[in-house]
Amino acid sequence: MKIVHYINQYFGGLGGEEKADEPLHFTESPVGPARGMQQLMGEGFSFVTAVCGDNYFNSNSEAVAGAVVQKCREEKAALLVAGPAFNAGRYGQACGAVCAAVAEKLGIPAVTGMYHENPVLETYRRNAYIFPTTEMAAGMNDALKKMAGLAKKLAAGEILGTAAEEGYFPRGIRREVVRNEDGAKRVVDMLMAKLESRPFATEIPIYVLEKVPPAQLKKPLSEAKVAIVTVGGLVPKGNPDKIRSFGAERWGAYAFSDDSPALLGSDYETIHGGYNPNFVNANPNYVVPVNILREYEMLGTIGSLHPVFYSTAGVGGAVVVCQKTGAEIAKALLESKVDAVILTAT
Repeated sequence: MKIVHYINQYFGGLGGEEKADEPLHFTESPVGPARGMQQLMGEGFSFVTAVCGDNYFNSNSEAVAGAVVQKCREEKAALLVAGPAFNAGRYGQACGAVCAAVAEKLGIPAVTGMYHENPVLETYRRNAYIFPTTEMAAGMNDALKKMAGLAKKLAAGEILGTAAEEGYFPRGIRREVVRNEDGAKRVVDMLMAKLESRPFATEIPIYVLEKVPPAQLKKPLSEAKVAIVTVGGLVPKGNPDKIRSFGAERWGAYAFSDDSPALLGSDYETIHGGYNPNFVNANPNYVVPVNILREYEMLGTIGSLHPVFYSTAGVGGAVVVCQKTGAEIAKALLESKVDAVILTAT
């Protein structure tokens, strides 16, 4: 039985960031994690490995995903395996997109693995069987064991249990089952367990997102020093801080002249990987609106414009990384005695 396994340039043995632009190629044998999957799945399974650089995929996502779909079709693959991607943003995007394309176009199952805070998990959890992994690749063996176990069941056409029973992230699919007790009794039993501090499992999990109330301005806006923070990925030409276009882990602080009426396209560019950059490259003020804020400054609407903007690329950011970036930029703003911030998105 044939399986196609998608991996990036690092796990394909090509190298790290210096090989992230390597185009897609196929190897008619297992490579890297695919070799581990084959050993775990045993006889009767043969692997074709698809290897592609993370940057190349994210610049050519539709073409690469299409090529993987075509390879699965040619090989009459029983299923697709991708990764695992752990907490890597670009790699996670590639694994998720390839899984989604194969599942949609061919109707065959796809299996991958990601850290629970991988930024693309929510995007692709309905398209693939995604297993929880550690944040870093140190948990590779455990991840492959879980993925291989389910892959064998899928290949054999076995009826799967619930997501909790099988160990993958819930896909939002509900199946009708017959329960021995009606809903009224089950909900009362859960309530009593909760009141008595006994363990229980809800049948309908509710995901609660953290809410952060905005800070109150402590002086009139006409007296406030205002700064611009953007997740639109605007950087000086050449991207001196090497901020990633997807899954950025860095941010930059970029000064402009105290009397600059606007930012110029000759000086700045966007490295954001989630929108068409042409408009912002022509007019950087779309994401860092120095031109408008200079007008407000002259009109007295704001007190002054802080001559430094803070920038990163917000697409595909892990929650923990975004929290760290936010705290670091907030510290820099406080040190500069900024009173108010305009955060621009895309």
